[in-house]
Amino acid sequence: MKKTEINFKLNGTKVKAVVESNDILLDVLRQKFGIKSPKVGCDRGDCGTCTILMNGKTIRSCLALAVEADGTEIVTLEGAGSKALTKKLQKKFHEKNAFQCGYCAPGIILSATELLEKKKKPSRHEIKEAISGNLCRCTGYTPIIDAIEETSKREK
Repeated sequence: MKKTEINFKLNGTKVKAVVESNDILLDVLRQKFGIKSPKVGCDRGDCGTCTILMNGKTIRSCLALAVEADGTEIVTLEGAGSKALTKKLQKKFHEKNAFQCGYCAPGIILSATELLEKKKKPSRHEIKEAISGNLCRCTGYTPIIDAIEETSKREK
């Protein structure tokens, strides 16, 4: 396999790694950088547990090759957790008991962060659409949607 050096910004810090051409971004984030919020779920992009932000947009890191990260800015929950909006979301999710096992939490919170950064007052339909790529096997989604909606009402 061909080895390539990639350089990107990870949670605000410039990083580099030598990767093989077929290395998956999720694996590189977890194994080379110790980033644990994107989870290994389905390895097919169906569940959303591996969701990260790349250049401000959510992507499924299990579907991206590590070489695609070269020159980008990647934010995981570890980096987004310092944002005021993400902190508000996390607090509201806790208040609403929106998660039970929490396995899907990082992906859903990043999806909600992306939505609320683009649209301050989304409708419930827009919230459902924004998190539609994230599966939660525990809650039935109502408390998750409620938490996102209430966070948007608090945003100024």
